[in-house]
Amino acid sequence: MTSVFMLVELIAGWYTHSLALMADAGHMLSDVASICLALLAIWFATRPPTSDKSYGYYRTEILASLINGVLLVVVSLGIFFEAYRRIGSPPEVSTGPMLVVALIGLGINIASIKLLHEVQHDSVNVKAAYLEVLSDLAGSAGVLVAAIVIMFTGWQIVDPIISSVIGLLILPRTCLLLAEATNVLMEGTPGHIDLDSLRDKFASVEGVVDVHDIHVWSITSGLEAMSGHIAIRPGANA
Repeated sequence: MTSVFMLVELIAGWYTHSLALMADAGHMLSDVASICLALLAIWFATRPPTSDKSYGYYRTEILASLINGVLLVVVSLGIFFEAYRRIGSPPEVSTGPMLVVALIGLGINIASIKLLHEVQHDSVNVKAAYLEVLSDLAGSAGVLVAAIVIMFTGWQIVDPIISSVIGLLILPRTCLLLAEATNVLMEGTPGHIDLDSLRDKFASVEGVVDVHDIHVWSITSGLEAMSGHIAIRPGANA
C-alpha cells in the first residue's frame, strides 16, 4: 500500500511541480525501507545462536534502526536543499491533483498508523517504522494545507515552505531514535535501569561484602544482559 502510493506521489509531484508532494514521497520511501528492514530484522532474530554469535542475530534489529535513522536525515537534508533552491522562484503548482493526492495520502497514513500503533512499543525497529508513518501523516496534512492555501490565494511560495516544515517534523524523533540505537550499540546502560540502585540491592544481600564491575546492557529491544563481580564472606551461603 505504501509502496504504490509512494510512486503515485512521486509522479503527481513531478506533474504538479509540487515539492511538498515529492517531499512526502520521500517520506514514503523511508517508510518502505523501514518496513522492509523491520521484516528482515525479525527474520534474522529468529535464527538460532551459533558458536561465533552466542547472542544470535538480535542486534540486526538495532542496525536496521540505525540505517532507518540515517536515511531519514538524508531525506530531510534533500528536502531542505530543494526548498531553499525553490523559495526564491517557486514554480506554479497544479493544486487540483495535489489536493486529491494529499487526501488519499492522509487516508493511507491513518490506516498504517492504526496497524502499527499497538505493537510499536515492543520493538525499537517497529517503533522506527511507526514514527516515520506518524511524520508522514503530518506531511500529508501539510500538503493538504499547502494545496488549499495556494488554490485560494495563489501564494506559490507556500509549497517550499510547507516542504521545509515537513522536513523539520522528521528530525527531532529521528535524533531520539538514533540516540537509542547508538546507546544499544555502545552497550550503554538502558534508560530504565538504575545501576547504583542495582548495586545497592546486591550489596544488601546477607553475606555479600563487595560488589563491583557491574555492567548492564541491551542486546536488543526488551532483552537486557548483566555481568558483575560479587565478593561473598567466607562461610556464607552462596
